[in-house]
Amino acid sequence: METEARVTACRYEFARMNTFTLGIAANTDKFTISFTYYAHGRTYSDNFTSPVARAQGDTFSVSYNALNPRQNTKSASNSTNTSELFALGIVGYILLSILFLTMVRD
Repeated sequence: METEARVTACRYEFARMNTFTLGIAANTDKFTISFTYYAHGRTYSDNFTSPVARAQGDTFSVSYNALNPRQNTKSASNSTNTSELFALGIVGYILLSILFLTMVRD
């Protein structure tokens, strides 16, 4: 189902270094947008990241799960971050390669 959401806050997120991403910015979206929406007689709140800022009070459409209104299409928890898994895979590959080379050398 679809409803109207209202921006309650917009925060700029500075880039953070992360060991698993090897210093590569995992998320190019710089702003965290907090919002509220009304569904099934209750007000829900959530947030998402965006490359552009939104003013407090701006409205936008958001779809939500009718069986579980807390789930919505803008939720930050819906996004998957595969770059951390990719970086972890690279680090694991390097460590296993070093281990293999030391075993072969002996």
